[in-house]
Amino acid sequence: MLAQQGWAELAAGNALAAEQAFREAITLDAKSASLHLGHGTAAFVLRRDAEAKVSLERALALEPGLTRARAQLAQLAKRQGDLQEAIRLYEIVATEVPDDGGVRDTLERWKREADLHDRMRLTVGDFFTVSFEGQEDAAMADLALESLNRAYWRICDLFGVFPPRSVPVVLYSGEQFRDITRSPQWAAAAFDGTIRVPMRGAGEKGEDLDRVLAHEFAHALIRSLATRGLPTWLNEGLASVLESDSLDWAEGRIAKAARVPSLTALAGSFARLSGADAQVAYAASALAARRLLDEAGGIAVANLLRDLGAGADFEAAFLYRIQKSFADFQAASQH
Repeated sequence: MLAQQGWAELAAGNALAAEQAFREAITLDAKSASLHLGHGTAAFVLRRDAEAKVSLERALALEPGLTRARAQLAQLAKRQGDLQEAIRLYEIVATEVPDDGGVRDTLERWKREADLHDRMRLTVGDFFTVSFEGQEDAAMADLALESLNRAYWRICDLFGVFPPRSVPVVLYSGEQFRDITRSPQWAAAAFDGTIRVPMRGAGEKGEDLDRVLAHEFAHALIRSLATRGLPTWLNEGLASVLESDSLDWAEGRIAKAARVPSLTALAGSFARLSGADAQVAYAASALAARRLLDEAGGIAVANLLRDLGAGADFEAAFLYRIQKSFADFQAASQH
């Protein structure tokens, strides 16, 4: 029953409840590979990477042919930046499920990424490492590093926190970026633990470069505070509002929108939105985040992010740190 509850909670997106169910089930049957797989999967979703690795490796030790555990370990290695280990594990997965086209596609994409990164050069700064492909992109890498350094001091000063380690940055062509990140067409960059930017595109112009890199660095800083429990409107809203001083673009888009979704409706991923709907979602999120920063200040917002990362209930943490209920804040946002 606990196992069924755990998988049901995972399917419903309740990773914390799933992790607790699997943890309790393991105390009753510590030699069940599927229970360790469930616990490792839930821990992966919660970004408790060390716990996930232990549980997934335990599942494989108990049942060496458990393909799902090996595939999850590969995804974990990829997220932690060990691309070669991710490829090694996924090559085994591909032999175990030879007819799975999705596995073959992922494996080939990871291999293309590894080949590309093997060709790349590296510029190392105080707070960032910037990878780029050829000598012709060296000047652009220098510009990116200068832009990132400006964003670093401005954004860290607002929140009163600094990333615990150097942030990796990779500069791509537009085609490489789409192939490797699989981002929607409207995405100007991506952050998955690494800032990934298509420089021959959104990043070519100076102002665009500053805006895009500031947005993605904000995501990196937010991730250092909260790896879970973060509604998308807050994550993307903070990153969007920290791009520059002006929110004229957001106010203009909201003024033209036929319908503006509530913040509650914007808690989930924006990845599946159309370009027009995504613009409205980002605009509404940015305006809400701006008001949150104006009313509570950067340090209070940073503390809210820490609470969410520690597993606190969103509405309880919001009330405690912002000194206003989320319902009241959202209602004011809709006027």
